Amino acid sequence: MGVIVTRRRAGVLLALATASGLALAGGIANGVSATAAPNSARAALMAGPNDLVGWATQGGGTTGGSGNPITVNSASALTSALSSSNPAIIRVSGTINCSGMLKVTSNKSVIGNSGATIAGCGLNVNKASNVIIRNLTFRNWNDDAINVQYSTRVWIGNNTLSNGYDGAIDIKRASDYVTVSWNRISSHDKTMLLGHSDDNGAEDRGHLRVTYHHNYFDGTNQRHPRVRFGNPVHVFNNYYRNNGGYGVASTEGAGVLVECNYFENVADPYHLGEASSGPGTLVARNNHKVNSGAGQTGGSVASLPYSYTCDTPSQVNSIVSAGAGAGKVNL
Repeated sequence: MGVIVTRRRAGVLLALATASGLALAGGIANGVSATAAPNSARAALMAGPNDLVGWATQGGGTTGGSGNPITVNSASALTSALSSSNPAIIRVSGTINCSGMLKVTSNKSVIGNSGATIAGCGLNVNKASNVIIRNLTFRNWNDDAINVQYSTRVWIGNNTLSNGYDGAIDIKRASDYVTVSWNRISSHDKTMLLGHSDDNGAEDRGHLRVTYHHNYFDGTNQRHPRVRFGNPVHVFNNYYRNNGGYGVASTEGAGVLVECNYFENVADPYHLGEASSGPGTLVARNNHKVNSGAGQTGGSVASLPYSYTCDTPSQVNSIVSAGAGAGKVNL
């Protein structure tokens, strides 16, 4: 499928009547053709945060829950709603204090009202399908903030995450068709893990297909993401700022396409292998770097089955900082 690179001004409202497209160099080793196209006029809420793009559109698509919304404002009510076998749209209100991991079952939309916060615990999407998690603030979780395992068709978007114990958003154990978009993570170390173990290849190969786009990695340290086995994994239009460890790591035969990102003060933007994990492959194109290292690439990556819009790399910092995180969309 083709990729279009456009110019978009930062801010919540966009009105781009005139802007020229940025041509990409065609013919890349991963087999994704690149085309140039002019921008059309846009006068609406920033399209990105409201539009599902990437792997979560595949496998039948991700629509989340249905029915009349249920509003919850306590840990017990949230736990009950998440674990129900019925499809549901769950609106989270206020600050919910909890511990451990709350299981999320299939056909759920978990949507935060303005200022909604989950403090002390996380959400476990386990053996589920068709789940959406959006517009929530997570802080001080004591395991993972969001864990996805044995699950498919999941969209995690426009959340704010900080100061947790383990992973902010971890995806593992043969999960597939996932999009992680427009999230803001700060004051945290291990950000996004894809594939939990080097010895789980028999289960994970052919799965772990995830798109990461328009996320803001604000001073976080590592795993943005750290990838095992998944191919192709797509990392585009993310804003990396002051990341002390590294940006993206492709390991254990994974194939990662890293494109149109903005790296600012990141000495190691991307590399092959990590710790005791062997290398994967990584193709990098059209990334914008400010006071950042060159990065390490190698090999080819499988082609992507979906179309997407790649914002002008030099503008990604302003676009993502304006649009990423909770409270940036009306849901």
